[in-house]
Parts: sequence; structure tokens; C-alpha cells
Amino acid sequence: MTNRSPQHERFYHLYNRGNNRQNIFFERENYLHFLRLVRQKLIANDVYVLAYCLMPNHYHLLVDVQAIALKSPMHALSVAYTKAINKRYGRVGSLFQGGYQSIAVTETAHLVHLTRYIHLNPVKANLVKTPAEWEFSSYPDYAGIRGGTLPQMGVIKEMVGGDRPYQHFLCDHHLLTTPALHHLLLDE
Repeated sequence: MTNRSPQHERFYHLYNRGNNRQNIFFERENYLHFLRLVRQKLIANDVYVLAYCLMPNHYHLLVDVQAIALKSPMHALSVAYTKAINKRYGRVGSLFQGGYQSIAVTETAHLVHLTRYIHLNPVKANLVKTPAEWEFSSYPDYAGIRGGTLPQMGVIKEMVGGDRPYQHFLCDHHLLTTPALHHLLLDE
């Protein structure tokens, strides 16, 4: 792994969960709609996704912010998704537990290990046995199983030292629980 540090306040771990920890995704189409909105509201505004995982009651996005503040595109994402879910299921009110959470990631080691943490979320939650089994994550793209265009994998792969070292890194499916990384993680 290179010693180069990420550019200050360029990378962010964004997450939010359902109000009262309730589900925010109810069927496959909900996950796909959320990802379409990520493209429309974030990527269209120069917020690039490095890694993501959508869980039944929360989401994780690791992003690279190129030029703008996060508040406006993230607000637009949350509002658009909430409106769509409320309309689809005849519900009213808040879908999310407040506003999204944003944590700046300023150290290379944290950025790289946070990617693995995000990808291992479905395994940790006992939804699947391996991260490759979870469709709503960028893990299949990183592992070469799927050729998606949403995650920008070059930054992380470069930090680890290329494709082969990254594949070796992905094989270690154990979550790190170091105190230095704990503040970057969703308090589940």
C-alpha cells in the first residue's frame, strides 16, 4: 500500500438508515431506483462513488467529491428517494432517520479499509455468506464478477498497488475493528 494520503476533505463516508431503523428498501426495484438516483443527483454533480453498499435498512457510500459541497446533491437524493417510496407504498412522512451522516476520510489506510468494511456489511449482517452474493454493493465490480460503471475503482486499486494486490486484499474478509477506524463506521 502506498503511503500517500488522500487529499484533505475530498473523500467522504456517507450513510443513513431508516427512521426507527426500519427498512428503506423493500424490493429489488427500490435498490435499483436508489442507484439510478445516485447517478442523477450525485455523479451528475461531480460526486463520484468509490464504493457502495445498500442494505435493507441503511446505505453506505464512499465518495470522491471533486468540486462542490455535498449538502445539495445529498439532500436531492434523499428527497427524491423518499418521495418515490412514499408514493409507491402509499406512505407519508420521513423515511430516513434524520439527515445523512458524512465523515471525512483523510488517511489512506482508512480509505482502503473502509472500502472493505462497506463491502462486508451484508456478510456481517448475516444476509449472505460472501460479499460476492450481495447484488446491491460495488463488491462484485471490484472482484471482477460484474462490469458495472458506477464505482470508480481506480483510486482504491492504485492505493493498494494495482489489480493483483487489491484482489489479495479482497480475499481477507475479516473486518478490522481498530479504534482508529471505528469513528468511520456506522454505529449499528
